[in-house]
Amino acid sequence: MAQVFETIMLLCFGASWPFNIAKSLRSRTAKGKSIYFEICIIVGYLCGVIGKFISGNITYVIAVYLLDICMVSIDLALTLRNRRLDRQRELEERK
Repeated sequence: MAQVFETIMLLCFGASWPFNIAKSLRSRTAKGKSIYFEICIIVGYLCGVIGKFISGNITYVIAVYLLDICMVSIDLALTLRNRRLDRQRELEERK
């Protein structure tokens, strides 16, 4: 039963990332985004996966962790791209 609740928690947390990814794609800016926050989230999910392996409790829940890690990683990559675009815009405005 604990795995069901852990899965629900991960799905609830993970439900926001597709919206975040879409916003990052549309906005093309990193303003209001924190790279450190996204890295912290990825580290937290990785710790959850490691905890599953250490406890020997390897179940379907790991797939949800990996899905969440993938989505946050995509958003992190978009944030890095958008930071580059922000810098380019700033340089063009200075000219």
